[in-house]
Amino acid sequence: MYARDDRLVRWQIYLGFAALFVGILMGLFQAIDRANIDVYSSVGLQSYWQGLTLHGVLNVLVFTFAFNAGFLTYVTSRSLERPMAVHALTQAQFWLMLVGVLLAGVAILGNSATVLFTFYPPLKATWFFYLGLALVVVSTWCTLANIALTVRSWRADHPGQRVPLQAFMSLVTYLMWVLCSVGVATEVLVLILPWTLGLVANIDPELSRTFFWLSGHAIVYFWLLPVYISWYTMLPKQAGGKLHSDPLARLVFLLFLVLSIPVGLHHQYTDPGVPVVYKYIQAILTFAVFFPSVITAFSVIAALENAGRARGGKGMLAWIFKLPWGDPSVAAQLVGGLAFMAGGISGLVNASYNVNQIVHNTSFVPGHFHLTVGTAVTLSIMGITYWLLPALTGRKLWGYRVAQANVWLWAVGVAIMSRGMSQAGIAGEPRRFYASAAAYHLPDWDFPNLLQAIGGTLMFLGGICFFVVLIGTLFFSRERDETTTMPVTEVIVPAEKGALIFTDRVGAWVGFAIALILISYGPFLVTYLSNPAFVSPGLRAW
Repeated sequence: MYARDDRLVRWQIYLGFAALFVGILMGLFQAIDRANIDVYSSVGLQSYWQGLTLHGVLNVLVFTFAFNAGFLTYVTSRSLERPMAVHALTQAQFWLMLVGVLLAGVAILGNSATVLFTFYPPLKATWFFYLGLALVVVSTWCTLANIALTVRSWRADHPGQRVPLQAFMSLVTYLMWVLCSVGVATEVLVLILPWTLGLVANIDPELSRTFFWLSGHAIVYFWLLPVYISWYTMLPKQAGGKLHSDPLARLVFLLFLVLSIPVGLHHQYTDPGVPVVYKYIQAILTFAVFFPSVITAFSVIAALENAGRARGGKGMLAWIFKLPWGDPSVAAQLVGGLAFMAGGISGLVNASYNVNQIVHNTSFVPGHFHLTVGTAVTLSIMGITYWLLPALTGRKLWGYRVAQANVWLWAVGVAIMSRGMSQAGIAGEPRRFYASAAAYHLPDWDFPNLLQAIGGTLMFLGGICFFVVLIGTLFFSRERDETTTMPVTEVIVPAEKGALIFTDRVGAWVGFAIALILISYGPFLVTYLSNPAFVSPGLRAW
């Protein structure tokens, strides 16, 4: 029943992991650079920033987008117990993404798109880099259309019933992303592509940045919400526990739909073209979006405590040690959760208008997001893969101890590296810092940079362990595994008994989200567009 979709799901996930491999290799080069060892010319790269562009684009765009498309297609079909509604859309999401990745990848490898993953104008890449990224975004729209049509088909066959929780979460995740992707789509299609094709001579950097960050912070939740689906609905089952409330989980995802988009201006606190009042409004909303993360922490920890106590854990904290830490799939997600709590706390520093001035554009910022997307997302995805790969291929997971090494090398590595990045940032070290070739350097950065080199190397070794397990399972596993399926956690308070009936009205929540975006961005954009500054020609710095 699922074979046609699963074949493309596998290849979509493999595409994501191919991007991750190259991306973490570039991460190793950056870590080594912090030890004043310049490897870029010896591996054929033109500059540190070319490697940094590969690292950013492949890790935070291609890897996450490709895995999410494959994983949530799989989750939706299994949750609703039916194949996806339109197989042609499953094909389109894969082929559009593949073509887009190839176009962008060729541009970056040819050093004609060394503009980092944020691609801020007036830095200017070749036109087919932007076209490639645009195709990747369009592929995600195909995924939403297919999930929405599949849910509609299920509803037609099950009148009066609530959509199963995992399919509901998948739908809301893609609704949030497609809604926020309008910002980056507008930037690329309306501003950047005409500029790079020579149809217009100049561009407005401030306007471009504003459209980018309309999408650019909400994209963090597009990376996170598929992992949240696992933490809420799969991890408790793997650990032996139960989720407390189905309606509360639905409410959390709807709150992310509404609150995660109108917060992008907190990335532009130092931009002179944005009036302070708009920054202040979105600073308040940034702290508001922390609220559903707090509910998530409560819900997931409660489910894990349920699991630990069911395994015999006593006292206030002893249940933690009863969790199956030896299972790499579980341990990876538990460590990912711990990293996300630390990353969330450091994120509040970035969200604060005043405190942000101390760490803005310093290495503190990548120290923060290597805990969130770099570990909470990436390590959790690795853990998910340890059951998903056997479920998709029918092969028993190969290299169980190597998988365990993957988790703990990554965990120790990110703890060391993020510590070094944060300390160096507080001491004023810029982000995107070419350490081995820098003319300007402070002694206070030496020890933190050493921590970054050590920690980054350990993370790379942990990543290599993951790929050893991946390749070993695909090519060397001789044992069949016909029993591994998608975990589905039992719920203590099911949907039918929940009082939050209004969570079923997804369309109304989408309307509310659009209204809040217009309130947060509309007045500023109307004012700014009355006197735009299309004055910057293109710049190729490297």
